[in-house]
Amino acid sequence: MERRPRTRRILLADAPAAPAGPHSTALLVGRFLDSIRHERALAENTQAAYRRDLTHFADWLGGRRLDRLDVRNLGDYLGTLAARGLARASIARQVATLRTFFAFLQVEGVIAESPAELLSPGRRDDFIPGTLSAEQVDRLLAGPDATSAMGMRDRALLELLYATGCRASEVSALRLSDVHLAEAFCTCRGKGGKERVVPLGRRAIVALRAWIDGPRRDAAARAAGLSAWVLLSSRGNRLSRMRIWEIVRLHADTAGVPSDIGPHTLRHSFATHLVAGGVDLRHVQEMLGHSSIATTQRYTHVDASRLKGIHGTFHPRG
Repeated sequence: MERRPRTRRILLADAPAAPAGPHSTALLVGRFLDSIRHERALAENTQAAYRRDLTHFADWLGGRRLDRLDVRNLGDYLGTLAARGLARASIARQVATLRTFFAFLQVEGVIAESPAELLSPGRRDDFIPGTLSAEQVDRLLAGPDATSAMGMRDRALLELLYATGCRASEVSALRLSDVHLAEAFCTCRGKGGKERVVPLGRRAIVALRAWIDGPRRDAAARAAGLSAWVLLSSRGNRLSRMRIWEIVRLHADTAGVPSDIGPHTLRHSFATHLVAGGVDLRHVQEMLGHSSIATTQRYTHVDASRLKGIHGTFHPRG
């Protein structure tokens, strides 16, 4: 019987890197991403987060092989992230990514045991990102020039973000069929494709109606062939998440509010102002689309002055 050559096995066992082989980091990451896209059908944003995290990890890894790593190596990687100043929440997400990825490698038979299982996710930063005061929100939302070509769209965007507390990705994906101005609500799709109904306030309805029914959106929609998206670029394309961030920051700078804010700042302001106004936490949870009430409870400690006032009014020795 003819003996099979052992050259291939020796190369796989001894070479520090094998770009074209079955243990290639790029190949394994690609297989993992295919798995979460086709087999697990994860949301596009979740796929993008995995892709970003694993791209950073692969860059750090260099030519080292995945099946040669131990928990100390992974700890060193997380240490470099902390040294770069990444927030604890971001590092915790990286840990979750590594755990999922190495579990996939274990199932695929690339590794016998997952070193990522020994990683500690750490504690997430327990604080609320910056919020705006009601006066700052008023200045920001009044900033866009409704007589300009895209000013009407920008005003509708800002009003929508603050009125609903939606994420940038949710607003970007909003279709005309999701908006019900007469009934004062819209339907958005959050993480995991979960749908929720969010009320629309009077000012948001006015701004949205002016944009949707106005000639500028019609012209943009015709340029793209009758686009179904609510918020369009001047060329009729759907506004991307990054473009929404840019628009918010542009008008923040003009309005004289902190220029480092983003769509999430309006989401946090929305929740903070509702909680401060006495809205039941369960209702805020539902509007934000939080799966756990614990996430929404972070907003209960942001208005210390209000709590002091309540204590002073009702406590016998206040």
